[in-house]
Amino acid sequence: MPSILRPFTSKKLPGIGERLPGKTWETCTYLDYNATTPIWPEVARAMTPFVNEHFGNPSSGHAFASPCREAIARAREHVGTMLGCDASEVTFTSCGSESDNWAIEAAVRAFRRRIGDLKAKPKVVATSIEHPAVIEYLKSMEAFGELTYELVGVDDEGVVRVDDVAKAIDANTCLVTVMHANNETGAMQPVKEIADVARARGVLVHTDAAQSCGKVAVKVDELGVDMVTIVGHKIGAPKGVGALYVRSGTDLGGTKPFYGGGQESGRRAGTENVIHIVGLGKACEIVERERDECPKHLKAMRDDLQKRLVEALGGADGSGVRINGPADDAKRLPNTLNIGIKGLLASISLIELGDVLAASAGAACHTADAAAAGGATVSDVLKAMNVPMEFAVGTLRLSVGRHTTKADIERGASLLIEAARRQNAGAR
Repeated sequence: MPSILRPFTSKKLPGIGERLPGKTWETCTYLDYNATTPIWPEVARAMTPFVNEHFGNPSSGHAFASPCREAIARAREHVGTMLGCDASEVTFTSCGSESDNWAIEAAVRAFRRRIGDLKAKPKVVATSIEHPAVIEYLKSMEAFGELTYELVGVDDEGVVRVDDVAKAIDANTCLVTVMHANNETGAMQPVKEIADVARARGVLVHTDAAQSCGKVAVKVDELGVDMVTIVGHKIGAPKGVGALYVRSGTDLGGTKPFYGGGQESGRRAGTENVIHIVGLGKACEIVERERDECPKHLKAMRDDLQKRLVEALGGADGSGVRINGPADDAKRLPNTLNIGIKGLLASISLIELGDVLAASAGAACHTADAAAAGGATVSDVLKAMNVPMEFAVGTLRLSVGRHTTKADIERGASLLIEAARRQNAGAR
């Protein structure tokens, strides 16, 4: 049995602010939670019986099948509770990319069916900071002549303006898709205000909430959206499972991600991935239970990390660093710190620290000369925000999680400060 699924022998499992067991956790500080999370101990324990004992096909009618069928129903209830929707509105998928692709295709097909023209090319409005699962799909479908799209820009804090989205909507618009929070900067988007504008004009609204679940409340009625994407491995569940919420009564245009059997109430064919679905359901149960406590822990860890880096590397006037994203904490995910450090080549430092620190950079650059010549590959998000190159190449994408400890913050900050100072000394 894989070690991650081995039942924890201790009755007390590591909770909020407690480090997970394992040698790598002792030698490498993890500050990359927005990329993926570890499987939470409670989730691993819930999944374990479905690795061996409960292996039946949920669609069968015998004793081996019923525990699996019941577990899927229970998981769907947990997802629904977290989102504040009915369980029947939740369809399990393989990942966030599938959910995002399906939401767009469904809106396109529904629009065509509504106007009675199956060859029409409806318009999708998105933002310039969307996940590739949205932007790359739009590019591909436009190339195939299936749709047109418009990407609305963001301000210097990485937040889209509602008025700009409203201006982009026209008579042919079938969908507005805006992520709930950006994975790089943590910038929260005005999804509720955008949804009010779009739905008043008869346009469907989808939001990718992969990054916001578990960090801020994600309630579908408060957001006012028609479709929501959630992703398991961002909230302590395994990779390879996600879900798409579809508001009851929403026309999906007759689309299905896969055709075959009648699983997922006929909406998505394929024998259900019971183990992973159980994991997602358990993770959602934990998120809902800890919806007040965990975000406070995340913010405390993030703020401590930010304070240490700014004080050590900002200089006397603080001009040596730049926080990329909203200045207002209420508009930024509580776990996310996107910080640009003047004089740092972040990608080089993170490669050097790879055995002792896990984090991400905002730009890829292999030498100082390449950076000076403009040869750095800067993320699309930083480009959209017009982040100056001197800070873009030194941008660190740092994110904390449920099991981040005070010691992790102290060690992570120390490693980054030492690396920045070492690099600056070598440049002189």
